[in-house]
Amino acid sequence: MSAQLAGANWADDARAGAVQPDATQRDVYDGGMEVRREVLGDAHVDRANANTDDFTAEFQNMITRIAWGGIWTRPGLTRQMRSVAVLTAMIAHGHWDEFAMHVRAAIRNGLTRDEIKEVILQSAIYCGVPSANTAFKVAQKTLAAIDEEQQ
Repeated sequence: MSAQLAGANWADDARAGAVQPDATQRDVYDGGMEVRREVLGDAHVDRANANTDDFTAEFQNMITRIAWGGIWTRPGLTRQMRSVAVLTAMIAHGHWDEFAMHVRAAIRNGLTRDEIKEVILQSAIYCGVPSANTAFKVAQKTLAAIDEEQQ
């Protein structure tokens, strides 16, 4: 593996997911959209796209390319491990709408309810008990909604 030169546009590293030396912006976007749909589900992504307007279009494009196409496509972590990292970050920063969305994503990525519970318990120590308390409430409500949708 060669080191990336300062100012170079591409990482010459097979672990870089969709971001490869010959990848176009469209390749990265398309790879990101594929993963985004797999992780969040078509309904969520379709709602986000339907709500996109001139004001938010560049943001939606950026998160699809960078977060989903550049990071979530990397093979260095499993999707389950990525979900654990994201859930923890959302708890740490108190982003409860995003936390609920990523509880759903974690289930789609194969985490069990017990594993999500363990993530919240672990986060209580490092992010604080009040944050974990809120996380349990949000996760409980989200999981109940998932159960209702599956009936």
